[in-house]
Amino acid sequence: MKIVNLVENTEGKSGCRAEHGLCFYIETKKHKILMDTGQSDLLIENAEKLGVDLSKVDIAFLSHGHYDHSGGIIPFSRINKTARIYIKENAFGDYYSTSKSTEPRFIGIDPDIRKLEQVCIIDENTKIDDELSVYSGVGNGRPSPLTNKSLYKKENDVFVNDDFEHEQCLVIKQDGKTFLFSGCAHHGILNILDRYVEIYGDEPDYVFSGFHTMRKTDYSEEDVEYIKQTANALKEYKTKFYTCHCTGVEPYEIMKEILKDKIEYVHCGDCIEITNDKDNENKKIKKGGGFMKWHKFFAWATVACFVLTMITGYQKK
Repeated sequence: MKIVNLVENTEGKSGCRAEHGLCFYIETKKHKILMDTGQSDLLIENAEKLGVDLSKVDIAFLSHGHYDHSGGIIPFSRINKTARIYIKENAFGDYYSTSKSTEPRFIGIDPDIRKLEQVCIIDENTKIDDELSVYSGVGNGRPSPLTNKSLYKKENDVFVNDDFEHEQCLVIKQDGKTFLFSGCAHHGILNILDRYVEIYGDEPDYVFSGFHTMRKTDYSEEDVEYIKQTANALKEYKTKFYTCHCTGVEPYEIMKEILKDKIEYVHCGDCIEITNDKDNENKKIKKGGGFMKWHKFFAWATVACFVLTMITGYQKK
């Protein structure tokens, strides 16, 4: 399986631009998939740089009803009019944030997305085929991210805390391995994993998800404690975690100290290839592909030539 990050908050080494948002391109044996689309048409620009043909995508999923995951849907639909786009009905709700000020700002999705003929509305667990399924209905048995406190939905002109019923997860099965994709894990990654185990009866082999632990301000002791508790709980799973976007760099570094090689950060432009090779069970992550490898080669070759020139010139003198 091939997973390419087209949009993420941080720049990788591929020459791709970054933005606050998330978009994964996924190639399986049967499908070419988009999981979320970032907040703008940036996915199209980055896809071109990475050699990803978005016109060949046959299925797209929206993880939840926020602008930074859905903004690329309409631009994508202009170059691909056949891909089915799976969205939960309540993803079209009125969602707001007070993370930047006390005045709520709208962070929902463009209502024009509903008008697209490609859109498939789903509201419950859905099996697409023997490779793909989608689930929701995540509970709140364990703590959810503290950052959720600034997120609201508007009902009958009243702001209430968002319950994230608009959140859904994508599950892919291939070569005896299972892959779980969640956008921001607003319910909390542990609750999402509990729901996965309840439905599928086992733990996923790989998880790709933000953890929504990022702050624009300093992290409180309560924040750090939640991050550490989450990481220690994730350590008990057989799962390998790839995180990004709303996790935040500092929370990731805290989790990395605990989880070691069980967690990696995915930057914009990174490509992860996972095969069924028994001799390479931990797989590989390509940071930016072949371009940077040659770039580094020529850079070091230039340095080496300069040093040799200085040495030989000095010897002649």
